[in-house]
Amino acid sequence: MNILNCPCGSALQYENCCQPYHLKTKTAPTAEALMRSRYSAFVVADGDYLFETTHPSKRKGNSKDAYLQSAKNTKWLKLEIVNAKYDTVEFKAFYLNKKFQTEVLHEKSNFKLEDGKWYYVDGEFY
Repeated sequence: MNILNCPCGSALQYENCCQPYHLKTKTAPTAEALMRSRYSAFVVADGDYLFETTHPSKRKGNSKDAYLQSAKNTKWLKLEIVNAKYDTVEFKAFYLNKKFQTEVLHEKSNFKLEDGKWYYVDGEFY
C-alpha cells in the first residue's frame, strides 16, 4: 500500500512512522506510539497487527478477522491525541458513519508494557 502521510497525524511519511511497526521491523517505544500505530492499522486494515498488539488477556472474542472487518467497515478521517501519559492515551478518532456524517470516538486507552512491548489493554469511552 502506498500511503504518503501517515494516517496517525504525525506529519511524517507512513514509511518513516507507523509502517515499521506494522511490518514488525520496530516495536512502538511508547504507549502513544502504539496507540498511533493501532489507529493507522485500522486505517490500512491490518487486522494481524491489531490482534497482536492487544494484550493477550484481552484477545478472547477479538479475532484477527474481527479486527480486519471492523477496519474495512469504517472510513477513518483523522486522529487527535488529547493527552498522553506513560500508560494511558486519551484520543479522538474521527470517522464517517453509514449516513456519511462525521462522528467521534473519544477514548482514554490503557496500555501495558510487558517484556519490552506495549499492548493495548482496554479503554473508557466518553
